[in-house]
Amino acid sequence: MKNLPRTDIAIVGGGWTGLLLAKEIAQRTALNVVVLERGTARRSEDYANDMDELDYAVRFSMMQDYSQETVTLRHTSRDRAIPIRQLGNFLPGTGTGGAGEHWDGFFPRHVPDLFELYTKTVERYGEKKLPEDHAIVDWGITWAEIEPYYTKADKLIGTSGKAGNLRGKVVDGGNRFEGSRSEEYPTPPMKNSYFSSLFGDAVKSLGYHPYPNPSAILSIAHTNLDGIARPGCFYCGFCSRFGCMVSAKSQPTNTLLPIIEQHKTVAIRNNCSVRRVLHEGNKTRGVNYVDASGEECYQPADVVMLCSWTLNNTRLLLLSGIGEPYDSATGKGAVGRNLTHQVGSATTLFMEKPLNRFMGAAASGFCISDFDGDNFDHSDLLFVRGGLLRAMGTGSQPILSFGTVPASVKARWGSEWKKAAVYWYDRVGGISFSGEHIPYKTNYMDLDITYKDHLGDPLLRLTIDWHDNDKEMVKFASSKGTEIAKAMGAKEILTQPPYDHYDARRYQTTHIQGGTIMGKSPDASVVNTWGQHWELPNLFIVGASTMPCQGAANPTPTVLALAYRTADALIDHYLKNPHSLI
Repeated sequence: MKNLPRTDIAIVGGGWTGLLLAKEIAQRTALNVVVLERGTARRSEDYANDMDELDYAVRFSMMQDYSQETVTLRHTSRDRAIPIRQLGNFLPGTGTGGAGEHWDGFFPRHVPDLFELYTKTVERYGEKKLPEDHAIVDWGITWAEIEPYYTKADKLIGTSGKAGNLRGKVVDGGNRFEGSRSEEYPTPPMKNSYFSSLFGDAVKSLGYHPYPNPSAILSIAHTNLDGIARPGCFYCGFCSRFGCMVSAKSQPTNTLLPIIEQHKTVAIRNNCSVRRVLHEGNKTRGVNYVDASGEECYQPADVVMLCSWTLNNTRLLLLSGIGEPYDSATGKGAVGRNLTHQVGSATTLFMEKPLNRFMGAAASGFCISDFDGDNFDHSDLLFVRGGLLRAMGTGSQPILSFGTVPASVKARWGSEWKKAAVYWYDRVGGISFSGEHIPYKTNYMDLDITYKDHLGDPLLRLTIDWHDNDKEMVKFASSKGTEIAKAMGAKEILTQPPYDHYDARRYQTTHIQGGTIMGKSPDASVVNTWGQHWELPNLFIVGASTMPCQGAANPTPTVLALAYRTADALIDHYLKNPHSLI
């Protein structure tokens, strides 16, 4: 093993969180930082002339290579887990910027009561309302504590949107259900497509409260506080699974990397797969990794920060023997617990008029939060919590979007099907639902006992299945989607089948949380509310793996807010006096 010179801070993962922390440390200290990213180097210029749908959207060129490393899946601890061989239920990114390069840029905040989910739910409904096998816990922080960091994230991104609750005052045109915001969005809302405008008019006629989607895609040219200037969106429609060719979509490579490259104290090493966090006593000593040439290296560091994707953060702790793995039978241990994904469904509408849906942006459109979280009474319902209903003007690429036809078309191939597919191509729209996925004692992560990756390390094993609360939520959301579709004047409507077992073949969003969750006590959490490991004070974990549950909103705004909060704790407190931050 090659022994490398010591660095002050080693960061594992070069996505949103890793590069944000590297930027903050470089701007505010003179410390040396090494960022270890297992994927290839990327720059925003790479996307300027390359919007190959086959390469990016069908062959997933920006995603993790499942032939070298994947996960195994089972529904219960009694089942045998099998490897997932093809990308389906989620799309983990790789390379500089991670999934922040190919994301769609939808940028909403969580509802305020999510951070005190257990306490608030029991206060309103009582303990008996919660599912018997739930693992719901409070986060250990409140809305008031995280809101300033949400605002910092908005300023970094230049988020497009319209406030609905500005310093406690409800504002027309925004999300009236959101937590009190300290500031308006940096840039105005994006333009809306014809289809999403139909959605906005329909939900308003039904008594609901539409608002423009908060978006990490700029509606107008904007320069953020770091001096990063980016143009407004061209509405080309190539957003999700693609890097933005004009940099209107905020990505780590166009928002953070230009600042990092101004500082010689930060080194980004690509094609470096970290295998272990090395530790002794109550301190980490550094990490060992395999570099691009296949050589094993030891990088000593005073501070180690795990900033990779949820599954990778959790797996690295398990492989390193740090902390007690969660045992679903006894409830003991914390590493791997509270695995959550996201409850989702879709309603497909077939409209009479063409929609010009080839134009758009992934995060543009209208949304309603009337059924998000606990914004509506659940007393007589068979589930708790809820989610967002929205119509997006995403833009539709010709390969992936072709071939959706209504049930009235009986042919599934041949000339009749081709004719119908061409006719309906520009008359199809969707209403999507993204709902909260509460944690259960039986949904967790551990190391597989059979399967290994290309380096010989055990794969991560997911034990997860849908529960009654999830299934009832989807039924409710589907009924609301149908109601809205009819109000929009759809000629035909297709609803998604009810949930059965968790299905790895169906994309469910890349929003996966848990495994290294935060809390106020080491009994049931891995890190404290600053992201600092309970047992190893010089180990910090940042990302969605620290989130005890998944709300309806996309996690990236919350992940960035928590990263800013950890940066303040590290720089303003820990580095001045290394100790446990309680």
